[in-house]
This record gives sequence, C-alpha cells and structure tokens, in this order.
Amino acid sequence: MKKLSYDIVVVGGGPAGMAAALEARKAGVEKILICERGGKLGGILEQCIHNGFGLQYFKEELTGPEYATRFSDQVEASDIDVKVNTMVMDIQEDKKVIAVNPEDGLFEVETKAVILAMGCRERTRESITIPGDRPSGVMCAGTAQRYVNINGYLPGKEIVILGSGDIGLIMARRMTLEGANVKGVLELMPYSTGLVRNKVQCLDDFGIPLYLSHTVTKIHGKNRVEGVSIAEVGPDRNPIPETEVFIPCDTLLLSVGLIPENELSKKVGVDLDRVTRGAVVDEKRRTNKDWIFACGNVLHVHDLVDNVTEESELAGRAAAGYIFGTYAPRKNPITVKPGNNIGYVVPQSIRYHDESQKVIRLYMRVRNPQENVTMEIKDDKGEVLAKFKKDIVEPGSMVNLALPTMKLTEDMKEITVSVAE
Repeated sequence: MKKLSYDIVVVGGGPAGMAAALEARKAGVEKILICERGGKLGGILEQCIHNGFGLQYFKEELTGPEYATRFSDQVEASDIDVKVNTMVMDIQEDKKVIAVNPEDGLFEVETKAVILAMGCRERTRESITIPGDRPSGVMCAGTAQRYVNINGYLPGKEIVILGSGDIGLIMARRMTLEGANVKGVLELMPYSTGLVRNKVQCLDDFGIPLYLSHTVTKIHGKNRVEGVSIAEVGPDRNPIPETEVFIPCDTLLLSVGLIPENELSKKVGVDLDRVTRGAVVDEKRRTNKDWIFACGNVLHVHDLVDNVTEESELAGRAAAGYIFGTYAPRKNPITVKPGNNIGYVVPQSIRYHDESQKVIRLYMRVRNPQENVTMEIKDDKGEVLAKFKKDIVEPGSMVNLALPTMKLTEDMKEITVSVAE
C-alpha cells in the first residue's frame, strides 16, 4: 500500500473543504491534502447554475460554478495537493486516513489533523415511506438538478414537487424554464421551509402554487409515474382522508431534507448531535477527537454558501492552531444550549481562550416562525449577555448571533440562546 504524509487532510473538495484548506495554508501549514471523490473541485456548486451566491462574502452576485471557481483557482495557484476521484474509506484512531483512487489504488495518509467537509445527501422516498407503486419518475430534486444542468436531460414534463426546501423551490423554477409544467409544490408544514427570497423568485414570480400543510399519500403507476394522491394534513401532521385528491403527473421530485454525510465520522467515534445529525463541536469546530475538525454541511445544513465559507475558514485556522499549539483551553468549558423556540445551536460548547477572536458566532435555527422578536443569550445565572432584535425568524433561514468574548467569564459553565417570551 502506498504511504503518504501530510500535516492536514481535508475530506471533501467543495466550498467548505477548499476554504478550510486555503485558510490553513495562510496560517502557515505547509503540507495539506484535499481528497475529493468527484472529478473536480467545487462539490455541489457545479450543478447550481442559478445566481444568488456570494452576496455576503464577495459582495456581488455569482452563480454556483462562479463561486466555486473563485476558490478552486486559489487552490490550484497554491501548493495545496489535490486528489480528485478519491474516496476516503476510513479515518483511523492513530491519525491515518485510508483512501482509494484509480491512480494510486488503495493508499494510506499519515496526518496530524483531519478536517471533515463531506457535505450532505438528500433524503429519499424510502426515508419518508410514501406508499404506492415503484415506477420510474420519482427522484430527489438534487438528482433532477444534475440531470438538467450537467447532463442535459429533462426528467419529465408534468411535475409535482414534495417539499419546499431550497432545492425544491429552485427546481420548480428550473423545470418551468425548461418547458415543463410544474403543477404545484407541496409542503407538510404550515410554512415554507426554504429561504423567503427563493419562494418569491421561484414560485410567486412564475405563478407556481404552494400547498402548505399538504403531503403525497400515494404514488400511482406501474412502469412510469401516472399521478399522485395528495391530501391536507392536520396539526398532528397526519393526512386527512376526506381531503385526498388525485393529480396526474409523470414525475415526482422530492425536496424533503438533507442529511450530513457522517459515515466516516461515526467510524472514528466522533460524537454526533441528534438534531443537526452532524458532529458536536466547540467554537473552533473541533470535535470530541481533538485532531478532527468539521465544517460546512457535514456539520449542519446551511442555507447560504457564504456562511459555509466563513465557518470553514474558522475550522482551517483552528486546525493550524491545533498543530502549532496556539490555543489555550479554558478552565471550565462552557456548554451552549438551545432555549425557547431554538431547535439547535452550533457550536455546542466554548472551550478556548483566543484574544484575536472578538466575537463567537452562534448559528441556529428556530423551531417555529415568529415576527418582531428579541433573541437573548443568557448565562447560567440568568443574566443577559447579549440581545438581538429580529423582524422575522423562521426555520428555513439560519440565524447567526455574535456573542462578544469579553462577556465570558472563567467561572461560567453554561449559556442559553432563546427567543424571549
């Protein structure tokens, strides 16, 4: 078996992996390897040909491939090593990474730190158990996006979309532009789970109906989808039988959530959060394995790639800091807990002193939409450390709050983030 040695191995060459590798290189780490299982750097952005990327990070509007190219050009201009068509098979406790590709075969990389940036995968029909036949024409929205934007195939002509996640909304517009008839987007919840701008630009502007509190109850068709039965759902999220109607269609696209790709993390014993389904990390994006860091969608599902980049740069700097022994640990780690109407908070703990870090950004999603709210960060004595006014908060849009590090004391054990009641 071929054996290599690097200071940092980055698993994944999407926007998260590239940003983390570049930042680690800027911080002084010399030997960095990016392992990407696709044929080129860029990850999922290569099939996201719509615009709307980079508004926060670059202060200009870019398409997905344009955003990815900004970083892949920097990687290629640097001395960071890249192996594409490379599948990481295992990460071992003795800081060794086992991977395979057509050129090197099965090979081993000895490393000092690993950054996990594997992204996420879509939930399938099987994970939500829709009853009915198993004809062709049922697929995830991301798969349909690849067929249309990369391969040039149209998945169908008469489309129903289940789920109002961002990919589903974007594909409703994309299929309409390609001449298909999108009959509607169904959403189980009483609110859209995608970004507001996507609902407006992708559905409202094209006259595509959004059916809230609806779901698909059955798929019809033997060889090809012939139609779906849909029904309203009650407060318990169960279908109401008397509201069921049949919609003829030849394609059902599913946009029913994303799952962080954490099979490698589980193998090496990284602790996972039951809500985010990503790693449990501190403010440096460090896992319970002190040499493994996580960032991007493998950590928690983001709605903006700009946030992915900023978080990944933090992980890259932290991995460099770990190698160089830069950060001093706190006497008492501070646990970060979700409070009223908060589904989760990342990071889940604060463990280090870092005078260069003036604020710690806390990323979270609310459980239910609310308007004109005050969000609070309180310590374990109930004292308010920071307050933030928000016109609207909703599950489809991630919230990030800046906690001033000067407010954290040595005896503090816990802080809670909540929407004030």
